[in-house]
Amino acid sequence: GEVKNMGLPAFRAKQIYEWLHQKRAAGYDEMTNLPAALRERLKAEYPLADVIIERKLVSKIDGTVKYLFRLGDGEHVEGVRMAYKRGGSLCISTQCGCRMGCTFCASTLTGLCRNLTPSEMLCEVYLAAKDAEESGEKIASMVLMGIGEPLDNFDNVMDFLTIVTSEQGFNLGMRHISLSTCGLVPMIRRLEEERLQLTLSVSLHASNDALRSRLMPVNRRWPLGELMPACRHYFEATGRRISFEYAMIRDVNDTAACARQLIGLLRGFSCHVNLIPLNHVE
Repeated sequence: GEVKNMGLPAFRAKQIYEWLHQKRAAGYDEMTNLPAALRERLKAEYPLADVIIERKLVSKIDGTVKYLFRLGDGEHVEGVRMAYKRGGSLCISTQCGCRMGCTFCASTLTGLCRNLTPSEMLCEVYLAAKDAEESGEKIASMVLMGIGEPLDNFDNVMDFLTIVTSEQGFNLGMRHISLSTCGLVPMIRRLEEERLQLTLSVSLHASNDALRSRLMPVNRRWPLGELMPACRHYFEATGRRISFEYAMIRDVNDTAACARQLIGLLRGFSCHVNLIPLNHVE
């Protein structure tokens, strides 16, 4: 549509899309089959997202790679690439900061700065993929579990998913993508309507309302009595099994009584439970 509005032939849109999402060009100057005048016009009217890897840390234990991405306005987000036998998995951020306020999470310490655009999220993937390829590795799966609440940036995340799964682009299968939420019930219903074949991961972290509300302020707005029916309906509508994330906090939510409550909460529900050792946050 934008190419048409510029008065250009339709094939230019295909060329630009291929440069951006197949060849993953860093700038318009690399698009050598576009006229120089057009490249200059695109630079002026449609500047590309300015994202770089500012810092890269590699674990000596298992080779896990942690990226610090600097965005064009000076803000920063993080991503993590993990190596598995089936291929690399990339964890990306969807917001600068987070407003959900979970008490044990570092991402929310400074609140929400802003949403990431689809192009900034794509840059996280493309930069990490290029870095992986330099060592002969490939990104085979992706999790939206970094900084931010993906469903709090719903429209941008949906646009990002459309492009990153496009056969004409990065072509990552939707079934190889997991999206995490702390439990925004209305947005879970909106996601259900999209009928995407991704995996929905729900951050549960407690099996009763009193404890979950203390750990996760979102539970005061949408308690378990609303969240769990929404999750069950999501599974029934999409056929996609939900993964429940449970960060175990010593002597808080890791007791035998909590385990029994969790079993009762999920009884009869086709789901996966991921028990996560918690890293302490000052």
